[in-house]
Order: sequence, then structure tokens, then C-alpha cells
Amino acid sequence: MIKQIKKISVVMMLLNAVYSLPAFALNFDELNNTFSPLMAGVFVVFFFITLGQYLYNKKLKRAHQTLSLSEHRLKSTVEGSGDTLWDWNIATGEIIRINDKYMMHKSAAGEFIPNANRIHPQDITLVDRLLKQHIAEKTAFFEASYRIKDSLDQYHWVLDRGKIIEKDNNLNPLRMTGTVRDISHLKSTEERLNLFAKCVESLTDAIAIYDRHFNLVDLNPSYLKLFGGIRVQYIGRPFTLSGYDNRYMSEIKACLKDTEHWQEELKLRNHKDILLPIEITIDEIKNNQGQITNYVVVFSDLTERKKAESQLHNLSNRDRTTGLPNRNLFFTNLKKLAQQKTHHALLVFDLDNFKKINDSLGHQLGDSLLAKLAMRLNKLARQQDTFYRLGGDEFALVMSGTNDIHTITRTAKQFLAAIATPFKMANHELVITSSVGIVLFPEDGATPEILLKNADTAMYHAKQKGNHYLFFNDSMNEQAVKRLQIENLMRYGLKEDHFVVYYQPKMDIKTGKLVGMEALVRFITPKKGIISPGVFIPIAEETGQIIEIGEVVLDKACKDVKNWIDQDLFNGRVAVNLSAKQFSLPDLTTRIDVILQKNQLPSYFLELEITEGTVMDDPKEAISIMRSLSARGIHLAIDDFGTGYSSLAYLKQFPLNTLKVDKAFVDDMNTERGRNMVDSIVTIAHNLDLHVVAEGVEQAEQLVILEDLNCETVQGYYYSKPLSPDEFSEFLKSQKQRERNEQPSLKVVN
Repeated sequence: MIKQIKKISVVMMLLNAVYSLPAFALNFDELNNTFSPLMAGVFVVFFFITLGQYLYNKKLKRAHQTLSLSEHRLKSTVEGSGDTLWDWNIATGEIIRINDKYMMHKSAAGEFIPNANRIHPQDITLVDRLLKQHIAEKTAFFEASYRIKDSLDQYHWVLDRGKIIEKDNNLNPLRMTGTVRDISHLKSTEERLNLFAKCVESLTDAIAIYDRHFNLVDLNPSYLKLFGGIRVQYIGRPFTLSGYDNRYMSEIKACLKDTEHWQEELKLRNHKDILLPIEITIDEIKNNQGQITNYVVVFSDLTERKKAESQLHNLSNRDRTTGLPNRNLFFTNLKKLAQQKTHHALLVFDLDNFKKINDSLGHQLGDSLLAKLAMRLNKLARQQDTFYRLGGDEFALVMSGTNDIHTITRTAKQFLAAIATPFKMANHELVITSSVGIVLFPEDGATPEILLKNADTAMYHAKQKGNHYLFFNDSMNEQAVKRLQIENLMRYGLKEDHFVVYYQPKMDIKTGKLVGMEALVRFITPKKGIISPGVFIPIAEETGQIIEIGEVVLDKACKDVKNWIDQDLFNGRVAVNLSAKQFSLPDLTTRIDVILQKNQLPSYFLELEITEGTVMDDPKEAISIMRSLSARGIHLAIDDFGTGYSSLAYLKQFPLNTLKVDKAFVDDMNTERGRNMVDSIVTIAHNLDLHVVAEGVEQAEQLVILEDLNCETVQGYYYSKPLSPDEFSEFLKSQKQRERNEQPSLKVVN
């Protein structure tokens, strides 16, 4: 019994040893004593087998722990790197990925390119070709950059690298592993660098890059195009400038050290040994630590720019029509002469009535005439003198280094004679004249502006004489100042309504009754009082203010006449003067229509007086305008007849109603010749079926003569001076009362 118990104890001990070998200490003597030798041997073998299994399991467990730790470390490393690790079973299409950012799916069996549906269509061909090359063992690795779509359908640039790691017995690939790295930021940087590289290569400016020791490390194609040679012959060479010594190079480097930038325009020879203007710019390139790593040198060929600047200079300083220096260069050169305190004379030319040539023959012929005139006059100028075109038909001659009156006047006469010499152009022989104003520096002005102003003043006075020259003097300046004052007064007067309309009666010469009146403008200023029409009207004609003044007069006259008609005080016509500038307005008839409609005055009550000189400037155009006015029921009168150059051939074509005899002829009727002149004018008018009005009648003798000559109507101080609207209202009332008194009274017969 005791032996049985011992056997059971030993078995239990062995079983425990399987699960707890360290706690078990095997006693072989006890085994031999307990079991038979055979049984003891079996138990020993069983023990060692169990011990080996235990040790193997323990080693396997440690290996699993090591593998798990390695997998964890690998996964952490991959995640930390941002790359995706992949293992592709080519036969099944199964792909195992670690750190899959693009949510790639399992590829189908037999699909050659994993996730082909996510690769950009433009890149799939490249990936296919590179993968086939690696599988065909033409490359050691598979490596491809392509775009792949993520789960949000956004494309990313990736670098995919892999290698076949397992093949079957027939050397067919079974497995392939690799990594996918997102290189979007690198691609962006690469594209940016490529763009900059292409820009540098395509720049027309030559660029050379030097290291910090000023040895050449790279250059662009434009450098070779400018200086010739091949790239290799320049690489490594020190920085030099052909034609400039080492001392100058040292100055450049010293400047760069102080300012980090250097720029200068130099003369360098190109590969054809031609000296060119080249702008050189040098800049430092520094790394993140602020250390100089390179120098960039840019060579800009300024040849074309210089040509363009020259052309631009000519465009801005030369007149296109004549090729002469223009107004801009005129002031520039005159300022230089003034700064040098060099004596000089300024002659300003203005062609008389040049506008007529442009209007009648066209601007093209007018420009050709100016060009020929410039060539003719430029030949007369001395070598040290300069001839300018200031604009339009205005020219200037600057005679430098002289203030000799004889030299200046001789030149002025030569120019006037040359201008007056006929020009033969386009089957026309054109004759023009000029007026010249002359000033001296410094006597007549210290600045170009003052000199030109005074020369214009002298020219203005010379123009009044025609084909003449005048030197500037103080009295001219006083007149110019006065003229400017009048111009400013008129501008203010138009704004403040200082222009008033007076009326001078027109009387029937036989009955002495009122048949009409002429509206006459008066300029009454608060401080200067009444300014004579003979003073302000010529200035208004020159400045163009006469147009606005004329419309003011017409408007006020229509308003007053309508008022007198409504009061049954007047039933005749009011005559309003039409200036030459008004007559040439393209919308003249429209303007007159507007004023008549505004005042509700029928056109029958309006008569427009046009000077003889106005209609003879362009008779054909005048006829067209006058017919348009006449068609509206407006009466037309020729004013100052006999003082111009009327042609009877045109006079009979004008749709006129009235012809006015100028006061100069009326005053001269005390002579037989004067009387015959008026007689002829009246006869012509009657033959043309025109009504005749004599103006400026002041004496009874003149009235008698005019009546004998069958003149119908007169106006002048003999009957009345021009009257203000209020005075004329009283005049109308007196005329009305006179008519009532002259009517025969009716007697009642019983």
C-alpha cells in the first residue's frame, strides 16, 4: 500500500513538473527506488520531452513579444515618417498597408496596377510603363511620381517606390513591397523652382551667378548671346568687366560690402566687339544665417531702350508735321539761355488768315503748306539760331548771342518776304502773309514765359497792320493788360448779367413813323461804368465770348419785343446783329429756334443783321445757312454794305430782305462822289428787290438827300439815340399817341 502511494506521488510530481519546472527538483534515486528501471526510463524521457516543449513555448512566446514590439516600432516609425507602407500579393491582388492616408482599397485579382482608378488619367501611362520595366527586371526598383486621389476626391502628388521580394519557381513575381510618400509640397517647390529657372533662362537680360569669392558658377543663354562663347569657358572664372581695371572691380566690391547692391550704366563690348550701353546690377544672396553665398549680376542691354528714348524724345520735342522743335523744347532751350544769361532775340510769327486755307482746301493741304513753309524759313535761319513750331500756325525764331537791332530786323524782313512768296500746291497758287512780334532778352523779360507773352503782344499789334513786324514796348504791355482786364470783366459780366440791350428806332423816311428798331448791346459794369462796344466787342470776337453775348442780346430782345407786342405798342421787327463766330456755329438755327420758342415770339418779328465780311468768308456755306434761316420766316439784312468785298454774283443769290448803307457812306454824302456812291448802293438794292436802311443819320440834310435817293428807312441820332428798354417803352407810347392824334376825327351829320 505504501509503495502504491509512493508511485502516485511520483506521478503527481512529474505532472507538476510539466507546469512548474522551476519548482520541481527531480530525484532519480527516488525514482529508481519507487519504479522499475523500465518505468524510470520512461519517466525520464517523458520529463525531458516535457522540458523541451516548455523551453520551446517559452522561446516562441518571447519571439512573439519581440515581433509584436518590432511591428509596433515599425508602425510608429512609418506613421512618424508620414509614408504609407504597402505589401502587394500580386497573385491575389491583396495589399496590406500601414498608415494608409488615401483610403486605398484592395486591388482585384489580375489587376496589374493597384488602385488604377485613383491615379490621375494623365499619369496612369507613366506608372504602367515604370511598373512593367521593374517586373521585367529592367530596373532595380520601381519608382514613380504621380497624382492620386484621396477619399475627398482631391489629387495629391506622391512618390511610390517598391521592389519585388518574392518569386515563384518560374521566376514570376509573387510579392512586392514599397512605400508611398506625399510629395505635394516638394512638387510645388519643384514647379516654382522650374518656373524661376525657365524665367532666368528665357530672360533677354544676361545673368551670371558668382560664388561668395566672385567666381562664376552659372549663367543663362542670354549671357552667351550677348558676350559669345560657350558655357564651359566661363565657369570658374573671376568676375571682371572688359575695359575696366582691377581698381574699379575693387570699388564695386567695396560698394557691395556697404550697400549689398550696386548698379551702374557702363559701356561694354559684345561678342561682335561693338560698344554697347549696358546697365549692370549686382545683388548679394544670403543664406538663412545671413551669410553671403552668391552674387547675382544682371547685364541689361540698353541699346533698344536708348533708341526708344530717342524716338520718344523726338516725339515729345519735335513737331510731326514740320519736323521742327516744338513748344516743349522751345521752353527748355529758352530756359537754358536765360540761365546762361546769353543775349538773344525772340521772333514770334503768326500766319494771317491761315484758317481759310484749312477750311477751303482741307487740313491735309494745310499741313503740307506748313511743312514747306518750315523748310523755306529754316534755311534762312543762322547756324546758331533755332526755328520752332509753337502750335497751329504759330512759329518762333530764337536768335542766340545777339541783340543787334539791324541783324534782327533784317532777319524779320527776310522771313516776311519768304512767307509772302507764293506756294504752288495741288494746282493752287497760295499766298499767305504773316505778322511778327519781337522781344529781346533780358530787356523785355527775364523768363521764357514773359518773353513769349510780350512777343505775342507785339505780334497782336503787328497783325493789326498786316504783313508787318513790331518790337515790344511798354505801351503794348499796358494795352495787353487792359485787354485782359476787359476779358475778365466780360466773363464776370456774363455771369452777373451786366450786359443790357438798348434799342435805336428805325423810321420810315417819308412818314417819320416807327417801323422797327435795332438791338444794340451795352456793357455796364458796377465799377467801370459803361464800356464802349468798340472796346469790348473786338476782344469778345477774339476770345469767343461774343457767342454767349450774342445769345444774351437775342434772348433779351425777343423778350422785350414780345412784351411790347402784347401791350399793343409795337408791330414791327427787331434787328439783332449776328457775329461771324455765331454765324459759323453748326447748330445756329437750333439755337435761334430755342430762344424764339422760349419767349413765344413769332419769327416774323425777328431780323438778323449779318456783316458783309461774314458772308463773303465762305459764300456757298453762307447761302445754305441764310436759306435755312429765311425758311423759318426770319428776315435777313446785310450790314455795313460797301465796306467789304461783296460780289454781285453772290449778292443776288443771298436770300436777303434788307440792305443797310454804312454810316461812312452817309457821312460822305456832302460830296458828289459820296452821294453817287449811296445812289449806286440804293439802286443795286432796289434792282435786287431789297429794302434799304441808312444808318448813322444825324442831320436833316442827310435825310433830304436819302429821301431824294429813294431810301426807305433811316436810323440814327437825328431821330433818337439808342434807348434803354424803359426809355424805349416811353418812345413807343409817344409814337402810339402820335398815331392816334393824326387819325382824322369823325363828324356826326344831323
